[in-house]
Amino acid sequence: MATFFIKHITKYTYSDKVIDGATFIRLHPVNDAFQKVNSHFLSITNNPFIETFYDFFNNRVGTFMVTEPHYELNIISEIEVETRGRLFPDGSVDNESQWENLESIKKNVEFIDFLRHRPFEGSQEVSELIKSKKPKSKSPFKAVLELCEYVYENFTYKKGITNVKSELDEIWKLKAGVCQDFTNILLQMVRMLGIPARYVSGYICTTDEMTRGDGATHAWIEAYIPFYGWLGIDPTNNAIADENHVKLAIGRNYNDCSPVKGVFKGNAESKLEVSVEVRTEKYQTTKTPHVNTSLDSSNSFQRNLELRQKHQHQQQQQQQQ
Repeated sequence: MATFFIKHITKYTYSDKVIDGATFIRLHPVNDAFQKVNSHFLSITNNPFIETFYDFFNNRVGTFMVTEPHYELNIISEIEVETRGRLFPDGSVDNESQWENLESIKKNVEFIDFLRHRPFEGSQEVSELIKSKKPKSKSPFKAVLELCEYVYENFTYKKGITNVKSELDEIWKLKAGVCQDFTNILLQMVRMLGIPARYVSGYICTTDEMTRGDGATHAWIEAYIPFYGWLGIDPTNNAIADENHVKLAIGRNYNDCSPVKGVFKGNAESKLEVSVEVRTEKYQTTKTPHVNTSLDSSNSFQRNLELRQKHQHQQQQQQQQ
């Protein structure tokens, strides 16, 4: 078991004033048998009211608006989380039965979205690669690990040459990128193999200098292993996701679980800066949920609520007269 203290800072700066900024956040960590969230504090510019709901993939999503004119938007998420390791598939079920199980679930609504893949420049090469490895002669677990190793060994980890909008064709041609690019390629390969796979966003928490993907949000896949369940596989580090991986959200792709996205009104260019700091010791600062970080110190949601209540009270008084 491990305990991590994570500070995730997202900062948008604008070239001119903007208003009515509407933002979606998937920054609430998953709570499950392998991950326990002890505390989570959010500090957001102008302290807006945050409404939360669970999306189709059971991710907890927060939404808020900053209506006042502003030049920047700061979102600071601070988490204390305990993680636990897990047992890996033990091979107690024979390979043939596992592949038969995968065949039987292809039209199951629970998995159909995680099996869909689309042709890209490397599709033919991937198909030939899969055939050469004779996956049906081994367990699905081992077959996925071999594809993970292929991505790790044949793609170069290099920052700044791709972005969240980079297409598979571009990544395949470059044979390089960052964690989300490694994840997107492995996601398609595993699905082409006939194994459900889903995109995961989160953090990697380790002090190992050989680990890639720290200092920002991380990404990996989860593959469905018959008679076991979903298992995280990290192609950026050629590793199985363990107690050093903290999960935020899952989906079909990055768009389903991007940590922050939004829109605003205004004729301005925006610049995004993201940093993630992980510690094994608690931060010394005293925090409260939704602390104001800049702009007007009053809460716009609370202020609007008070105005509506005042207006309703005046209407009631008029009716009584």
